[in-house]
Amino acid sequence: MAHSTPTKPTNDPLDSTTSDSDTSKPPTITSTPLSQDVGPPPDGGLTAWAQVFMGHLVLINSWGYLTSYGLFQSHYATTLSIPPSSLSWIGSLQTFLIYFIGAFSGRALDAGYYHHVLIAGSLLQIVGCFATSVSSQYWHLFLAQGLCQGLGDGLTFCPTVSLVATYFSPSKRAFPMAITASGAAIGGIIFPVIAQQLLPRIGFGWTVRVMGFVLVFNTVVIVCLARVRLPPRRTGPLVEWAAFREAPFSLFCVGMFLSLWAVYFAYFYISAFGKDVVRVTPSMSFTILVVMNAVGFPGRIICGLTSDRFFGPIATLTPVCFLSGVLLFGWIGVREVGPLFVFCVVYGFFASGVQSLFPAACASLTRDHQKMGVRTGMCFTVVSLACLTGPPIAGALIEKAEGDFLYAQLFGGVSFMLGSGTLLAAGWAKRKMDAEVKEM
Repeated sequence: MAHSTPTKPTNDPLDSTTSDSDTSKPPTITSTPLSQDVGPPPDGGLTAWAQVFMGHLVLINSWGYLTSYGLFQSHYATTLSIPPSSLSWIGSLQTFLIYFIGAFSGRALDAGYYHHVLIAGSLLQIVGCFATSVSSQYWHLFLAQGLCQGLGDGLTFCPTVSLVATYFSPSKRAFPMAITASGAAIGGIIFPVIAQQLLPRIGFGWTVRVMGFVLVFNTVVIVCLARVRLPPRRTGPLVEWAAFREAPFSLFCVGMFLSLWAVYFAYFYISAFGKDVVRVTPSMSFTILVVMNAVGFPGRIICGLTSDRFFGPIATLTPVCFLSGVLLFGWIGVREVGPLFVFCVVYGFFASGVQSLFPAACASLTRDHQKMGVRTGMCFTVVSLACLTGPPIAGALIEKAEGDFLYAQLFGGVSFMLGSGTLLAAGWAKRKMDAEVKEM
């Protein structure tokens, strides 16, 4: 779609329609109001839904691989004899970078460099995966899986979800973004199943290489489908500090910090909990993680539909966070296989809703679509610190309790409760601000 727009800038490396006459256009064309450039979001059509599918694949390669870290942590703990809190730094660094780099990669989308960061990030993901396959020491894994893949995830994730958001108006955005986010659930099924089936047969190295080939295939499709809708906004700061003077945006950032502080704890430790506390087999511990990730697919879709058709993203996200906290408190009483699977199903449903509604809710706080990348990136950077510290804090609490999960479960539940309360305040502030705008 963007390739047929007359106002498309001449420096897009994928554009084959520009000519020398384009250089005579005034440089201010990139800051022309959005409505004069490309019109309102199409809310559908082949190109728009192709971006949703492209984003779905990006989420498989990034969050799908990342939310499978529980299987890696369980394997590393057995083979390397490293404390859980130390191992969790690998996954939490990857999670931190996926959000922290968003401040920079999100601004790259606004500036017209989406394809550059997409290709660079995808290459880092692939290199990190294949480097993990030959790693034998903790620092190897930290650099390959934590740092290299984390950087790649950060370059691809934030600008992609921001790009998908530009194809849909706020009232119709949550469902397509939920489909995009469901890639995390699909990846969370694919990679643990690969590990479960291949690890006993061909060993760790070749199992991870098979995962790498999945990343390569998805990357080829991603690069072929990606299309930017909006013209670049060359000017503008890397950080729009004025956004933090808006009460809804600031409260939302705090609420999501508290919620994401807790949400990934279960994904990282559920396999270890199954083996160490419930005493299931290693194969069953993989199945537990697959189940938790699998229910994320309907969780993301149903939460997205509920948001679009009834309540809106923030109003839907708030009770979903609250119920996730209740479930972490309920996890305290789990000691048998049956209740463990029930917990995985219900928590996986609501926790996936938290993750899918977060980008849509963040996007709903931005009226100017040309600032979508930078403002989304700012929020991602704030919550990145929660993602970096949450799982290691949980791991340290487990070690403090000599293997008991009680303190970590309480930490997660309380954090979710505080987060949902802050999101409730953010929703109220947004409604108040919208009412004031209408009166003007």
